[in-house]
This record gives sequence, C-alpha cells and structure tokens, in this order.
Amino acid sequence: MPYKQLDRFALKMQPLSSRDNKKLIEQDHISPDVQPNPIPPVATKLIEDVANRVRAARATNRPVMVTFGAHSIKNGLGPVFLDLIKNDWVTHLATNGAGIIHDWEFAFQGKSCEDVQQMVHEGRFGNWQETGFFINLALNVGAYLGYGYGESVGAMIDNEGLMIPSADQLMAEITEHVAENAARAAAAADLLEVVRRLDLQEGWLAIPHPWKRFSIQAGAFDAGIPLTGHPMIGHDIIYNHPMNYCAALGRAAERDFLTFAESVSRLEGGVYISIGSAVMSPMVFEKSLSMSQNLAIQEGRHIDNHFILVSDLAESTWDWSQGEPPEDNPAYYLRYNNTFARMGGTMRYLQADNRDFLLSLVHLLK
Repeated sequence: MPYKQLDRFALKMQPLSSRDNKKLIEQDHISPDVQPNPIPPVATKLIEDVANRVRAARATNRPVMVTFGAHSIKNGLGPVFLDLIKNDWVTHLATNGAGIIHDWEFAFQGKSCEDVQQMVHEGRFGNWQETGFFINLALNVGAYLGYGYGESVGAMIDNEGLMIPSADQLMAEITEHVAENAARAAAAADLLEVVRRLDLQEGWLAIPHPWKRFSIQAGAFDAGIPLTGHPMIGHDIIYNHPMNYCAALGRAAERDFLTFAESVSRLEGGVYISIGSAVMSPMVFEKSLSMSQNLAIQEGRHIDNHFILVSDLAESTWDWSQGEPPEDNPAYYLRYNNTFARMGGTMRYLQADNRDFLLSLVHLLK
C-alpha cells in the first residue's frame, strides 16, 4: 500500500511581492570594474597562476569550467560572471538548484534572499507563487523541448516568456511518437499532465524580467554556452509548489549532467574552477571524470593534464599538492578538497571570499 503523501495543493502560496528580501540587485550587484579587497601575496600568486592557465587553455581551445554555489549569486557577482562570458574566458558554467533560483528571482523582481528562520516559523518559507510557478513551468516546458535545467530557465529569462502547447497538440505527439520514440512521447505526456492539472492556457505566456541584464543564465543562453543546473530533489523551494513535477525536472537535470560530463571529457589541458560548492561540484565532477576516463582509456588516452582550483572560506593548513591527508587529519573531512585531490591533474586550494577571488581573476585576465 502506498505511503501517505503531503498535499501540496492544500498549501497557501503567497505573492512574491509580499516577501521581504535581504538582497537588492540594483544596489548589491558587483561591477567587474570594482577593485577587489587586498589579499595575501600567496593568494595573489595563486590567482595569477589560475589566470595564466585560463589564458593558455583558451588559446588552445580547451575548456574552462566554473562551478559555483548559490552564494556567488547572492553576493551580486552576476556582472562579473557575465564579463567572463562576454570575453570568452569560460566555456561552461554550473550551479546548484539554489543558484538557479536566486539568479531567476533577481532577474524577475530585482531582489532575493528571504529570512529562512522567520519564514519557516511562520510556515511561509519557499511558499511563493511566482518562484514556484514560473521556474517549474520553465523546467516542464524545457524538458519537453529537450532543454537542460539551466538552459530551460535561461531561455525563459532571455525570451521573457514561454510558449505553452495545447493539450490537443500534446496528445497528438504522444500518439505519433509512442511506438518509435517513447522518450519523446513520455516528455509530451509529462507536460500534458501539468497542463491539465493546472489548467494552463495554450499560447505565448509573457513573463517580463526587467532585471535580466544581471542574469547569468540569460547571458549564458544568449551566448550559447552551457550553464548547467544540478539540483537535488527536495533541496529547493520550488518543490513546495504544486507546479513541481519531478519527472520533467529529472529529464532536464539528466541532460545537464551529461552536458557537464561532456565538458569534463575534453578537460585535458583545461581548467576547472570550483567556487563555494562543498557538495554539488565535487560529487558531479568525480562521476563525470570517471565516465570520461572510461571512454578515454578505450581510445588509448588518459585525462591527466588538467588544473583544478577550489576556492572557499574554510581554513585549510594541509598542502593539497601532496594529495589527500590521512583520516586523522581534520582536513580529510573538507570533502570538496579531499574529493578533488583524488581527481588527478593539478589541484590547488584558495581560501578567499568569492567576491575577492573572482574580481582578482577578472582584473588579471584583463
């Protein structure tokens, strides 16, 4: 007998405009022209090395991947990432589900970041109509179109709207494809379920994004470079909303995982930068590299000449150039460093605020 489930349709969703926000993108964004705070000479030397490796990688058309946690968005670094995109310094961006959400909220309403403790106490945390409705809808439509997770949201922001197919059109596609292309039929069926249960009207749905100039997702979509989203079910506020439909989200997230892995498969001679992502970045990377090594070995190759820079705020006294520490050393439990230390190539750790690191890197690249 199936277990009982919570009824999300019974939740009271509130307008996003009624929420107090800690961050306002107009006043809190960081221009790439801003000077970074002074950092220790050893940190400066390491960032100089990173900049040189990025230049060398791009000069030989090798990947430069930048993966980041949500705090990079919350700290207003969108314009700095966009500068890296505009100047062709990065070939792939990746973030977690929260990074996708904060970037979208900034683009949609110019503000983000609620008081979690207070909102949970009041039963309001994450129960916001527009965030849950529009992001889930973008992912549902995007999965049907064959888009990835970040690509789906980036397209909605950049185009400022979504095209909703009719129930009749979706039924026709299911009938047409069910025999020879079951995956396509299933994607249409997933969207049909959403269209019906939420009574969505067919046609163009205009969704203005007055602050989309700050959006990394929109910038990456417009530039045609991957910004992949790597969510975990139940981790993000969009799962509160009845529009959430994990079958479709799984399609989009799977596509992004394989897109991420494809970039990793070309990382020989390239650069991987992980900023403030303690779980998602190392976990997705290690699986992607394992698959890529499997394919490379079959072709008589091996991926060894890659550079990994991990930047976070936690202090680490271990010399990560020596590999992973023993289990009785506290540094062993800095999971993001320990995982990357096992990934071959050259790995370095930088203790720095993400704003100081990214601004320093952009200035050095200029």
